[in-house]
Amino acid sequence: MFQKLVAIEPVSLIPSAEQELHSFAKEVILYRDIPDNDNEIAARIGDADAVLLSYTSHLGKPALEQCTNVKYIGMCCSLYSPESANVDIHYANSRGITVTGIRDYGDEGVVEYVISELVRCLHGFDQEPWDGMAREITGLKAGIIGFGKSGGMIADALRFFGAEISYFARGEKENAKTKGYRFLTLDDLLNESEVIYCCLNRNTVLLHEPQFEKLGNKKILFNTGLSPAWDEAPFIQWLEGENLCYCDTVGALGGEHLLNHPKVRCMKVSSGRTRQAFDRLSEKVLLNLSDYTGIKIQ
Repeated sequence: MFQKLVAIEPVSLIPSAEQELHSFAKEVILYRDIPDNDNEIAARIGDADAVLLSYTSHLGKPALEQCTNVKYIGMCCSLYSPESANVDIHYANSRGITVTGIRDYGDEGVVEYVISELVRCLHGFDQEPWDGMAREITGLKAGIIGFGKSGGMIADALRFFGAEISYFARGEKENAKTKGYRFLTLDDLLNESEVIYCCLNRNTVLLHEPQFEKLGNKKILFNTGLSPAWDEAPFIQWLEGENLCYCDTVGALGGEHLLNHPKVRCMKVSSGRTRQAFDRLSEKVLLNLSDYTGIKIQ
């Protein structure tokens, strides 16, 4: 059991899960706002031996080196790799600190978001139809960049409605091959697809000026990641054509300065933050704590 567990920011656990945290620590402190800087993060952690955080703060060496008691950091958000994490995992591991994260808890809401926005765009609901006349997803050439859980689910949903699916990833996926999805180079995918879905880890940038040239005109671009999948200058230049970009969050878009661009559609909310996602997140966070401490969940 931990002596003290601190959530340095809101971590989106359901109330019953918050109560369950007391099974793992003698003292539990849950902050309900986001810290402003490293010093405030360090002050909130103090002498705690366990820390929880979501995706809105960065817990790095400047804060951690002030907190000598930390043994465990639980990321209440996606952890795909040390490079894309909002925790300095390499430094934490050098101190013997265990860092855990979760995956695959909000993808269902993201899939619903992209299908909803695509249907509205193609049919012209509250806007002009994309092709000048209402059309279906049937026969649409859709390209997925990044074929993890989220990308795979988006591909499956689009195929259900009759889209032709191609994808680009680090390598060809056997499960995608059996479904008839085409594995293409990034340039070929951009050139051939009518709609592109970027489903990449945080801080992964694959679209530079040459890629936007391959993407060309009269295209729709979705980004469902936590950060832009592109360099901003060629992205803005690309938007000057007959193109559209959809992002659910400002973080995925790249900043509030782009919100009023006439070719940008941003909901300013995470489409993965649903009631069911909070249930899944809570269950996985508690399971990580249980695995580390050996304390069974009630």
